[in-house]
Amino acid sequence: MKVTRARIIVRGLTNCCPNCGGHTLFRAGTFFQTNKECPQCGLKIERDEGFFLGSLSLNYGVTLVGFLTPVMLLAFYHVIGHRFAMVLAGIGAIVFPALFYRFSRSWWLMCYYFFLTQHLPVNQRPLADDEDQNT
Repeated sequence: MKVTRARIIVRGLTNCCPNCGGHTLFRAGTFFQTNKECPQCGLKIERDEGFFLGSLSLNYGVTLVGFLTPVMLLAFYHVIGHRFAMVLAGIGAIVFPALFYRFSRSWWLMCYYFFLTQHLPVNQRPLADDEDQNT
């Protein structure tokens, strides 16, 4: 069965393997360790060295736009005090990316396979030679 783009998005948002849908991206009992490959279907999660640099950028961007910018705007418009904003931004700049780590990894895989669905093993066509041997 082919995996559609919609299914890739759902699997990415729920931290599931984009190929089989199993909750196998991260090692059991750990928060930060990613499996090198999916234990259920064998999909290579750690594709190449540096593959997840994109997830680092994604995590940075979401932290900046989704957390730090609202804190700065609240301080700018005097909704919160400047000192409180500085403390909140300092703590949030460390805590938020750590909490968002899993999602950024999963979302990066989601983005990759959303645009390159043919790279999923489930979506790959059999080679022409294999078809000739079966007939």
